[in-house]
Amino acid sequence: MNADLSLMGLFLNASLLVQAVMVLLFIVSVISWILIFQKIFSLRELTQACEQFEDEFWSGVDLKHLYQRISSTGQSPSGTAAIFFGGFKEFARLHGKSDISKAEILEGSQRAMRVAYAREADKLGAFLSFLATVGSTSPYVGLFGTVWGIMNSFRALGQANQATLAMVAPGIAEALVATAIGLFAAIPAVVAYNRFASDGDRILARAETFMDEFSSILHRRLHQ
Repeated sequence: MNADLSLMGLFLNASLLVQAVMVLLFIVSVISWILIFQKIFSLRELTQACEQFEDEFWSGVDLKHLYQRISSTGQSPSGTAAIFFGGFKEFARLHGKSDISKAEILEGSQRAMRVAYAREADKLGAFLSFLATVGSTSPYVGLFGTVWGIMNSFRALGQANQATLAMVAPGIAEALVATAIGLFAAIPAVVAYNRFASDGDRILARAETFMDEFSSILHRRLHQ
């Protein structure tokens, strides 16, 4: 009787441990793809939001009116808008006090911008550690399932009176499926991690440039 060498057949005929490894890797792969698509859309929206805000910021709009417009939306700004909002809010609060120096006003505004920058960096780094973990560990988890399956195949082969390739091939094929699923989970996770990390670094570099330019604008505003 010929063994069922289809993927489903190999899964059903595998040992319980190898099946558990396959199921685990499949679930991890599905979660990774969900996070990848969510991250793609969120980064796209963030990039567009940064571009729209910076176009408005550099159009010569009054900074107070821009701050009020962002505040009136009732939503937390993101990207460079969040840095502007935090910095200008602190600037306006400190500027109304008579017992504080200009240097302290500027320092407080810069501190608020750094806090907003750190929050945006945390948002950009969300789920990246999960993708990195999947990319680095999935092949080894799959390899563990493969090694275990091959051990069982050779153990059964050693107990047989007559060893043939037809006897050991299905068991080895079942075991190798675990490695294949591990690679299927790992490769997209690694590619996505590298892409998202690169996009995040580019957005953060853009935010750092905006912080420096906005600090210069506030400095000039204080000394007018």
